[in-house]
Amino acid sequence: MNIAVALLAPQGRRRDLPGDLAMWFFIFAELLVFGVLFLAYAFARARNVELFNASQLELDRISGAINTALLITSSYFVVRAVDRIRHGASRACVHWLAAAMACGGAFLVLKLVEFGAKFDAGITMSTNTFFMFYIGLGFFHFMHVVLGMVILGAVAFKAWQGGYSAADHTGVETGASYWHMVDLVWIVLFPLVYVLR
Repeated sequence: MNIAVALLAPQGRRRDLPGDLAMWFFIFAELLVFGVLFLAYAFARARNVELFNASQLELDRISGAINTALLITSSYFVVRAVDRIRHGASRACVHWLAAAMACGGAFLVLKLVEFGAKFDAGITMSTNTFFMFYIGLGFFHFMHVVLGMVILGAVAFKAWQGGYSAADHTGVETGASYWHMVDLVWIVLFPLVYVLR
C-alpha cells in the first residue's frame, strides 16, 4: 500500500498526530522511561513476591481508585476542550481546561495526603524495595501531573486571550496530548502497584 494513500483520511486530507511533533517525541521518551521503570518494578517484584504483597496491603487502594477516576475524568474534560476549540469556542475550551486542572489539583492533594500518611508512619524509600518503587514511581508521576497542569494552565491562558481558533489550535492539542500521556501512565501505575498480586 502506498504510504501517501495510507496517510490520507477518507475526506482526502492528511491524518496527522494532534499537536506539535516535538511534544510527541517528548511523550514517547517519557513513556520509554516509565516503561523501563515498570519493567524494573516487575522484575523486583518477581524476586520478592511475599515482601511486595505484604507491603502492598499497607496502601490506600480507595485513594488510588479515586485518583484514577479523577485523572480519567480530567482526560474527558480535556477532550471536550479540544472539541470546543475545534468549533471556535474559546471560552468553553477554557472552562473545560479549568475543570481538567481542578481534577488534576484534587489528584495532587490526595496524593500528598497519601504520601504524608506514609511518612508519618515512618515509611520512606529506604523501608524496603516495594516502598522504594511506590514512592519513587508515585513522586515521578506526581511531578508529571504538576508539569501537565502548568501546560494546561498556559494553554487555557492563551485560549482566554483568544490565541486559538477553529483554524489554529495546535497548542490545545499539544497540551491535551501530554495530559493524556500522564493519565495513561497512571492507568498502568495504579493496578501495577496498588492492585496486582
